[in-house]
Amino acid sequence: MASSSPLLASFQCHSSLNITIKPMAVLNNLPKTAIQYDLRKGQNRLFHKLPSGLKMEVIEQRKEKDESENPPLVFVHGSYHAAWCWAEHWLPFFSSSGFDSYAISLLGQGESDEPLGVVAGTLETHASDIADFIESNLSSSPPVLIGHSFGGLIVQYYLANIVNKQSLGSENAFPELSGAVLVCSVPPSGNSGLVLRYLFSKPVAAFKVTLSLAAKRFQTSIPLCRETFFSSSMDDQLVQRYQDLMKESSRMPLFDLRKLNASLPVPKPMENSTKVLVLGAKDDFIVDDEGLMETGRFYDVEPVCIQGVAHDMMLDCSWEKGAKVLLQWLSGLSKPGNLSA
Repeated sequence: MASSSPLLASFQCHSSLNITIKPMAVLNNLPKTAIQYDLRKGQNRLFHKLPSGLKMEVIEQRKEKDESENPPLVFVHGSYHAAWCWAEHWLPFFSSSGFDSYAISLLGQGESDEPLGVVAGTLETHASDIADFIESNLSSSPPVLIGHSFGGLIVQYYLANIVNKQSLGSENAFPELSGAVLVCSVPPSGNSGLVLRYLFSKPVAAFKVTLSLAAKRFQTSIPLCRETFFSSSMDDQLVQRYQDLMKESSRMPLFDLRKLNASLPVPKPMENSTKVLVLGAKDDFIVDDEGLMETGRFYDVEPVCIQGVAHDMMLDCSWEKGAKVLLQWLSGLSKPGNLSA
């Protein structure tokens, strides 16, 4: 593992850019996971200190091209994942395309600290942690916030709580965004509708999903792990690699699902606010077509469904399909500072 000084130097050497960077701690203690993700070339593992004193893992990869007009990208994982799931393919892809990219491990996941209690947090606490990271490190350049699965639901809560500080004078507002992307996201009403539809229309699939996720059998069965998250063509060796990382990623459940579902649906964001891309996978074993359409209707956008990829589209065999669609959408965004929909 690299010593702390090169990491800090790497993080601070970009101070000339129009981005306010608050120094973060580097990993200088024993890893929290038995199998730690090996960073790729150009990536750094840093820590953002939250107001609570807890530290949140951030894997960052800075852009290879000097294109300052591009907004930074902040990636949020879902259940049983951590920052590493974005670092495998999408961070290298988007950094090489001119975007500073940051993948966060939510509390209790990956190398992030664990809060007190039996679950990692709530929609509000997770979104507040992300807002604190953005406010502390990216305040001068509103990012695009990208969430996968339950991470997408956290992004939706964030969207519902964005307030323009200058116009409303709120000190507790979530920082504005240049855009938001929901990747195979749990819909605004939560996962209860998904479960009910599976029970009535696909009972065998419902049993498998429950066995895989609720009973965590995906952690011990390679076929079930593949069917839940990946395409059928992914080979056993790669599935097992990701399976091992997933087993280590989530040391605490992200939410108390009963309390979560009781708090849903998420509120509607303000009209004419942040631009939203709803991105789904045709072979998604978890989020069905109706779940994807529900999310699109909620944000009044037409969802984009990628053929030939499964739920973990950022890790799947054809990961570049979703990345290219997202890159095309990003190219159509207004420059940072112009947040009109």
